[in-house]
Amino acid sequence: MKSELFRTFFNIGLFTLGGGYAMIPLIETEVVDKHHWVSKEEFLDLIAIAQSCPGVFAINISIFIGYKLKKTSGAVVTALGTALPSFLIILAIAVFFHRFEDNPVVAAIFRGIRPAVVALIAVPTFNLAKNANITWSTCWIPVLGALAIYLIDGFSPIYLIILAGIGGWVYGKYIKPTE
Repeated sequence: MKSELFRTFFNIGLFTLGGGYAMIPLIETEVVDKHHWVSKEEFLDLIAIAQSCPGVFAINISIFIGYKLKKTSGAVVTALGTALPSFLIILAIAVFFHRFEDNPVVAAIFRGIRPAVVALIAVPTFNLAKNANITWSTCWIPVLGALAIYLIDGFSPIYLIILAGIGGWVYGKYIKPTE
């Protein structure tokens, strides 16, 4: 199973442009839909935990999935599988890019990739909102949080996570009607 974990996360790392958030749909397809290693609810929880931890999101989520399945050795295998393709690609770019950096075709290709990367990040954001049961009545929470991080100089995402946790606790303890 460890070789299958490595191969799965290596392929995800190899064929995903745009960083960790762009990997979410691929990881979900492989881990939840194809292999059934975790449920959709567990996956959503793992994403929330991975986002809350310091470090690279893609590595964090792969470590959590690997650890859930095969403990420490699974975490190491999935982390290596996720990181190795990027390392090899960056190494190749570092070796050869200086020859092409001033080429107008290469510059145009990079300008064209930027909007696609935005779309790759937007789609998982909307999917996460849907899976987290964000409705029109609650969508103000993530919008306000994103605006606070963007507009308020020095407003750390850590503050947002802490405030959201406190808000969730208050809501669950005092506001949410008992069933």
